[in-house]
Amino acid sequence: MKKQNIPEEIFSLINEREINMFQELQIKIRELNNKTNLTRLINGDDYWISQVFDSIWPFKTFPNINYDNKKFLDIGSGCGFPGLAYAITHPSSEIYLIDSSKKKTDALKILIKKINFKNNIHVINNRIENIAHQSSFRNSFNIATTRAVSNPSTVSEYILPMLNKEGLGVLYCGKWADEESKNLNKTLEILEGKFKEKKKILLPRNKGTRNVILIEPKNFCPEIYPRKVGKPEKNPL
Repeated sequence: MKKQNIPEEIFSLINEREINMFQELQIKIRELNNKTNLTRLINGDDYWISQVFDSIWPFKTFPNINYDNKKFLDIGSGCGFPGLAYAITHPSSEIYLIDSSKKKTDALKILIKKINFKNNIHVINNRIENIAHQSSFRNSFNIATTRAVSNPSTVSEYILPMLNKEGLGVLYCGKWADEESKNLNKTLEILEGKFKEKKKILLPRNKGTRNVILIEPKNFCPEIYPRKVGKPEKNPL
């Protein structure tokens, strides 16, 4: 495939095989977008920076963490970012994509059929508040992440019940202030979790500030969390 119109910043993060897969993914999402509105971030820098680069930079920026060969969960996966992006760059990992929108999970299933992913990928149409209380999923993931879903306190309530004892939560955030830190630390205390690390970058091509926060369990999250559907969003801990 031609490499024209791909921002040069992308080439420092991923190899040629991965670039080809991201180009193929872009084409397939664009085709699906003609039938059902999945995302507006599909052309030029909107796709390559706001979707691809933003999804994968956290997994390239902590050299002391091994992200390969993991059981990976993406909560609120939408049209596949960061879940399918992580799948492309970490082909040995098993991927679970959860979204409450059937339109989006149907689209994800089509994308997975049409693109030659090496991963074992599962797509689940449900709410995380329900999935988290099923014994086959709870406390079973090495990595769980959310992007563009909600505030850090709310998504921590979604993520921590899903992680095993050595698991890692990856939270994508825009701007970050002391108030957010205080709220998150309070929430983590309730959920038996702890703050691990934070990194901040300016996305290329003036696409804004991005923070990524890593959290991990201290102990298994109390059984009552996450609360019933809608509660974590309406009333963050």
